[in-house]
Parts: sequence; C-alpha cells; structure tokens
Amino acid sequence: MSATGQVKRLMPPDIRARKGETPLVVLTAYTTPVARLVDPHCDIVLVGDSVGMVVHGLPSTLGVTMEMMILHGQAVARGLTRAMMVIDMPFGSYEESPEQAFRNAARLMTETGAASVKLEGGVHMAPTIAYLTQRGIPVMAHIGLTPQAVNTLGGYRVQGRGKDADRIRHDAKAVAGAGAYSVVLEKVPDGLAAEITRKVDIPTVGIGASAQCDGQVLVVDDMLGLFTSFRPKFVKRYAELGIAADEAIAAYAAEVRARSFPAPEHVFGEEPAKP
Repeated sequence: MSATGQVKRLMPPDIRARKGETPLVVLTAYTTPVARLVDPHCDIVLVGDSVGMVVHGLPSTLGVTMEMMILHGQAVARGLTRAMMVIDMPFGSYEESPEQAFRNAARLMTETGAASVKLEGGVHMAPTIAYLTQRGIPVMAHIGLTPQAVNTLGGYRVQGRGKDADRIRHDAKAVAGAGAYSVVLEKVPDGLAAEITRKVDIPTVGIGASAQCDGQVLVVDDMLGLFTSFRPKFVKRYAELGIAADEAIAAYAAEVRARSFPAPEHVFGEEPAKP
C-alpha cells in the first residue's frame, strides 16, 4: 500500500524482481466479476486468448481477434486494483514484423490499460521482443507448447522431450536475452522446466511444467471445474462449480415446471389501497 493509502498496482519491474522469491500467482480472467474475485489473490491476471475457447466456444485460439482481446481486456481492467494485467497478442497480430507487433501491442495497451503484452515464440520471436521492449512495451514471453502454433506442433503435445530439449533451452535463453521480463513454460517436462528456471535470470511461470518454476498459471475456468468433461493432466480442480451449477439449474427447471417457483416470497402483491 502506498503512502496515500492506495493499493500499489504491481508492474513488470516488480514481477521481474520476484525471480527466486515467493512464487508468482497467475490466473486468467475474461470478465469484470471474475477479475474482482482473483485480484486480491493474484500477482498477475492474464487476459488470455484462451477466451476464444473458454467463452466463445472456438475450437482453438486461432480465431481470436484484436477486437475480442480489447473487449475482454477492458472488462477485466474494471475489476482490478492490485494485480498486474497482462494481455495476449492474438494470432496474426505480431508475427509479420516487429513493426506490426508494435502497432498492435501499443493498441492493446492503450485501449485496455494492460501493463504488458504476452506473445508466443522463442528464438524466432526474439528480435520482435527486443524491438518492443526497446520501445517501452513490456513483454511476457511464452515457449514450450505454444497454442497458436498447434497446427505446426501437431497438437497439444508436451514439448522438449529427448533431443527436443535443446530447442526449448535455446528459446528460453533467447527471450530472456531479448528483454522479456518473464516467460511462460507450457507443457515442458518437469526436469527441463526446473533447469531453465535455474539458468535464466527472469521469472518462469509454469503451466504443465514444474513446481520449481518461479510461478504458476492456470485458466480460472479449469481450476474452478466449470467444465465437467475437460480434465487436462496439469490442472488441479480446486472446486467443481460445473457440477454445482448443473445441479442448481436442474433444481430451478424442476421448480418452474412444478410451479413451485416463484414462491410467495418471490412475488409482489398489489399496491395497498390509498385511504
């Protein structure tokens, strides 16, 4: 808390300084109510392009647009007071050139108030990361399984096993050297993620990686159990809200059909007669 009594909003240098310290807590949010729920508990709230699958029912993140990210970023910003907001750059908004990436990153930050963008890719994206950071745009990198490259990777497979480990090592070194203040490691073997965490000088944030990472991130809908049929190995269910919601909706439907809802306490009487 600041000297004026206001809550201090975390910023990229604060996150960078957490290397090797208390692990960073990161969750996604796509709406104002959820942002308000996670804000007191998280260091970073990620407006992920996973919104395309979680909220809009898309089959992958590839169909997510700049307009979608801005809309949800603005909603999340209204619910945050402490946690730092990071927003994903959607597929096709940064790969063409560093200049394209700068224009779209600047738009995302300007129109949503995000403190940082996140983009996917390692060695091949290092020049773009350097270009952005040199121009005042903090970048969280994302390597390992990069969902926007799911077609190239052949599905949502673990990355970095066997001889492929060197590719992930090079990616981590490249994004750290380019100026990223942190890096997400997704679906990377435990030992490799722990090794990278020891060797790079920026915080690592794991998802399906290692408890030795400098922080962890999950999709909030996954850890709350809002999806009853989707159970990735790397997700721990901290609640089963999908089951609870199904039971509540079924009870409501039964009461409506039985005409037991609304009950007398849920309806309004006639206006009292005036004397």
